[in-house]
Amino acid sequence: MEKTDEERKKAQMLDARARNISHNVRCTECGSQSIEDSQADVAILLRQLIRDEIGAGKTDKEIYNKLEDEFGETVLYAPKFDLQTAALWLTPVIIAGGTAAGLVYQKHRQRTNVHIMALNLIRGVPLTPKERVTILDVLIPPPPPPQGVASRLRRWLNR
Repeated sequence: MEKTDEERKKAQMLDARARNISHNVRCTECGSQSIEDSQADVAILLRQLIRDEIGAGKTDKEIYNKLEDEFGETVLYAPKFDLQTAALWLTPVIIAGGTAAGLVYQKHRQRTNVHIMALNLIRGVPLTPKERVTILDVLIPPPPPPQGVASRLRRWLNR
C-alpha cells in the first residue's frame, strides 16, 4: 500500500509538471490559448508529447527546446531574450525610464521657475497673474489641521 501512495504522488507531480509546461506553450492552431486550455487536435497531441517526454526523463528546458525546434519560437509564450526580441523586452523599461525622466525634469523646471520668479520679484520685475498665484502657493504655508477630538479621530481612521 505504501508503494501505491508513492506511485500516486509521483504521478501527481509528473502531471503537475506537464500542466505547467502546457500552460507555457501556445496552441499553434488557436494562437490565443495555451495547449492546456485548448481542445484542438494539435493541442491534444502536444500535451501527449510533453507527457511522453517527461516520462522519458527529459528536463523542462529540453522539452521547451524540442518544441521550439519543431514549431518555432512563437509556440512559447515567453520568447527568449536575443537581438530579435530585444525591442519586445526593453520597450516597457525604456517607456518607464522616459516617463520618470520627464517627471523629474518637469519637477526640476517647476522649482527653477519659482526661483526665477523670486529673483524677478526681488529685482522689481512685475509678475504675471499666473506667476503671482504660483509664488503665493509656494510661500504661503497650508493651514494647520484642526486639533479637536473629532479631527484626531478622523485622521486616525483615515490612516
